[in-house]
Parts: sequence; C-alpha cells; structure tokens
Amino acid sequence: MPTELTLIPADINPIGGISKTDLKKFIAYARDAFEITILNDFLTAIPTAELEPISEAYVQADEVDVGVRYDELSVFGRFRKVEKRGPYGMFTKLVREWGSIPSPVQTAEKVKHFFFEYARNHHTMTTLTPAYHAESYSPDDNRFDLRPFLYPSKFPWQFKKIDEVAAVLPDRSNSAADKTKTD
Repeated sequence: MPTELTLIPADINPIGGISKTDLKKFIAYARDAFEITILNDFLTAIPTAELEPISEAYVQADEVDVGVRYDELSVFGRFRKVEKRGPYGMFTKLVREWGSIPSPVQTAEKVKHFFFEYARNHHTMTTLTPAYHAESYSPDDNRFDLRPFLYPSKFPWQFKKIDEVAAVLPDRSNSAADKTKTD
C-alpha cells in the first residue's frame, strides 16, 4: 500500500472544515426536515477526541481540554480568519458584542488564551513544504499563502494593551448576572 494511503485518513473530509456550531445547526436541520430522530444523539453528545478511555463515569470533553466552548471558538475563528482581527481587535469587538457577560477581564483572558494556543499550534496546520513562488496568486491557495505560520505565542504588545483596557473598563458581569436571576 502506498505511504500516502497509510498516513492520510481521508482525502475528503466533509465536516473537518466546518465550524462545530454550523455543523450542529446542519444536523438539527436534517433531524427536523427529514425526521431522523437518531441525530439527537449527535446533538446531545459531548464533543470528544476520544483520546482517553470513555467509561460510565468519565468522558473526555474537548471544550474542557481546550478551555473554550465551541460556540466561542466559532466566533474567534470567524473574527480571526474572515474579519482578519488580531488579539486587540478581537478583544475590543467582543467586549462590545458580548456586553457585560463575561466581564472585560474574562473576555481578555479568553482572547489571550485563544491566540496563545493558535500561535502555539498553527504550525501543525502547515502541511505543505516550502515552495518557490513565481507569482502572487494561484488556484492552489494554501501553497501560495504567504502569511507567516510561526507567531510569537505571547503577543507582548497586543496582550499588554488588552490588559490595560480590560483593567479600566467597568465590570458589569455580576450586576447583569444578578439582574438576570431576579427577572
């Protein structure tokens, strides 16, 4: 068997490039539109890489291991990739969009954690060997993606700026949570 076939699990990975949030929406649509009730099991399952043994008392949970919920990760990914936001730009937009829950400091921690892990692991997504680029565009987009794939994992300027801004923004998370409980 050729080496390629033994190392690559699939040449086509239809759900690998879809955000988990969008995938769940699609599965919910299929469940309702085609009355496939077994899809409820997919929607309620705890996302896991199944790298550790599953038992009655324990299921490895991706969201716990990563420290970010999939709905948050979907937002982070969209802001980073589509809107081309770095750490500071993402933080300022999330503070406006998320409002008071979580607090600005909690939002800062989530953004810094995301970018730290992204920088630390981004090189693993670069699977193509370096190539000579004779032109600036090619239909083979990954091969001609000239953005760096190694980033400083601490983002010193951006993280310092995020911490400075988060420290002076009012923390309304407790009052908002208390108000929600009493309504």
